[in-house]
Amino acid sequence: MDRRPVLVLGATGYVGGRLVPLLYEAGYRVRAMGRSLPKLSSRPWAQHPSVELVEGDVLNLDSLKEACRGCWAAFYLVHSMNTAQKDFAEADRRSARNMVAAAAHANMERIIYLGGLGNPDDPTLSDHLRSRLEVGKILQSGPVPTTWLRSAMILGSGSASFEMLRYLVDRLPVMFTPPWVETPVQPISIRNVLNYLKGCLEHEETTGQTFDIGGPEVLTYRRLIEIYAEAAGLPRRRIIPVGFLTPRLSALWVHLLTPVPASIAKPLAEGLMNEVTCKDNRIREIIPQDLLDCRETIRRALERIEQQRVEACWTDAGALLPPEWTYCGDAWYAGGTIMECGYRIVLRATPEEIWQPIVRIGGETGWYYGGPLWRLRGWMDRLLGGAGLRRGRRNPVTLYVGDALDFWRVLDVSAPYRLLLLAEMRLPGEAILEFKITPIQKGETELQQLSRFVPRGFLGMAYWYSLYGAHQWLFKGMLRTIAREVGRPVVRGPRRFTPKLQLTCQLPRTNNPDTAG
Repeated sequence: MDRRPVLVLGATGYVGGRLVPLLYEAGYRVRAMGRSLPKLSSRPWAQHPSVELVEGDVLNLDSLKEACRGCWAAFYLVHSMNTAQKDFAEADRRSARNMVAAAAHANMERIIYLGGLGNPDDPTLSDHLRSRLEVGKILQSGPVPTTWLRSAMILGSGSASFEMLRYLVDRLPVMFTPPWVETPVQPISIRNVLNYLKGCLEHEETTGQTFDIGGPEVLTYRRLIEIYAEAAGLPRRRIIPVGFLTPRLSALWVHLLTPVPASIAKPLAEGLMNEVTCKDNRIREIIPQDLLDCRETIRRALERIEQQRVEACWTDAGALLPPEWTYCGDAWYAGGTIMECGYRIVLRATPEEIWQPIVRIGGETGWYYGGPLWRLRGWMDRLLGGAGLRRGRRNPVTLYVGDALDFWRVLDVSAPYRLLLLAEMRLPGEAILEFKITPIQKGETELQQLSRFVPRGFLGMAYWYSLYGAHQWLFKGMLRTIAREVGRPVVRGPRRFTPKLQLTCQLPRTNNPDTAG
């Protein structure tokens, strides 16, 4: 086995986050690249001795060359899924060209690319699938041989396709669907996808080749819905195709009923129009494995969700780029006025005891106080196109940097002392929510809850002051409820406090992920 590292681009994404441990368990050295080093560092596999972390961006050629240096192979698992970004196709092209140049500069032996199935001659092919095909052609046009795996819908706990299917079928006994619900599709289990990716390193004959990968069944989306309902123990769903549901309307409907936002649901819905089945099954002979059918794949995915063992989720993907003001408390330096609302309470408890309800916040646990108001805010956010509360959290007791937490994103987890969240709800400004735990004296510990907001224009100021009283009421209630959850005596508080001005700038840091949560 070549002892030079294998580069995984998109290591914090859904596929990459599961591929990294599979590779080092097989004996490979892995270099994991992502746009945020704190986010990479918080992953469960980040401390493994065979894993090296590197910060880089496929749109930045210099950082990509540095990431590729010394590697003999690379997995290219990045793409612009969010079609709300108007130039997503151009961003994909630039990224692919940079990869060609960086791999050649590093004298790599091969690239392995995971793309999508689709016929390039089909005039109805979605823009997303067309972009994935274009990326594959660009990569294969370079001097480094590129193995291109073309996959249909990937099913597994945490995948966007599976989550969309799960929420729709769970919630709708009667489903009005687009007419292309009868389109043939060949779903594949994430486990089989990962085995094919790893197998491409181990089988020289795959180098530079293009393969279709799919599961053992070709079926329609209607049948897939029926199989899910049966596997989940649900009554039979009634499916009524209607002609007026365009991809845009379908995406909006998915946005309102599932955690998947319209910007991601739209390319998924557009893909329903295209037949995505394997025309070439050669890889089954080269990399033999037991292909899981849809029923078994869904059963295993539901089992993992029930057991809270979802290793990676579609919400993990994306950059973690906190606004500068979130780690620079100086309002002048940050370029605007920072509005603040903070409360603190002192308990006769250890930091570890107070940390337990803090790290469980959100998701099924909720926000400890004012539940109807949180749910109302979540629905309002969803109607405005935001994440809403339905996104929940990946794990009920553990948080990592970069995790989605309802309509927040985790910026820092430093157990048992700090949790820092960045708002991803629709706001006329930018906001963070911080929980800070500080030992003081004689077995007493202070818990601070601080909200910071940088308003955007008049609407931002009006938003802050109109909710100022509600925030005060809510924060005091949250601290009281958290204190009851801890079950230890309250020494004093909750009381309002004004935080000290932070005059120095320091990027959020993460602790050892093995101790987070």
